[in-house]
Amino acid sequence: MNIVCLDLEGVLVPEIWIAFAKESGIEVLKKTTRDEPDYDKLMKWRLGILKENGLGLKEIQQTIAKIDPLPGAKEFLDELRALTQVVIISDTFTEFAKPLMEKLGYPTIFCNSLTVAENGEITDYNMRVEQSKLTTVKALQSIGFETIAAGDSFNDLDMIKASKAGFLFRSPASIKESNPDLPAFEEYDEFLEAIKKAL
Repeated sequence: MNIVCLDLEGVLVPEIWIAFAKESGIEVLKKTTRDEPDYDKLMKWRLGILKENGLGLKEIQQTIAKIDPLPGAKEFLDELRALTQVVIISDTFTEFAKPLMEKLGYPTIFCNSLTVAENGEITDYNMRVEQSKLTTVKALQSIGFETIAAGDSFNDLDMIKASKAGFLFRSPASIKESNPDLPAFEEYDEFLEAIKKAL
């Protein structure tokens, strides 16, 4: 039995932190897991920037409310979900993902959570498990699923490589060049065809 495991940001929706960087005018917040492989280091740095600027969950959620899925993403996801089981495995947070899941037709998502103070300051983040994407793929395999995985960033590579088939979708050139063995796609129609062949 197959299950497709997809990253969220960069694959189905725009990068939340890039959108927030533009909205807030804090250009340095454009740094993502495409640039920094160490997620813990990246998140601690982000929370420090938010604190310095007096920004919290409310301001980020206001930006997220304006974000729509990437053009064609919902149709791609609907067609894929009609063919097989699909789960989104993301390093984002429940507090960020909820409005985006509504716009995508409520697919299943496994993600993390935030610790938020009464004044709205994000004081910490809570990972569901260590190496959440790889750990989740291995757990799915342990209960009888064969996984097919896709993503765009450094933090997706382990789950992609641990799966029976894996793909890069709209990855930066640096990740594609360092992983020439992974099929890379830019458009949903060819991406969907590749997944169908792997099912």
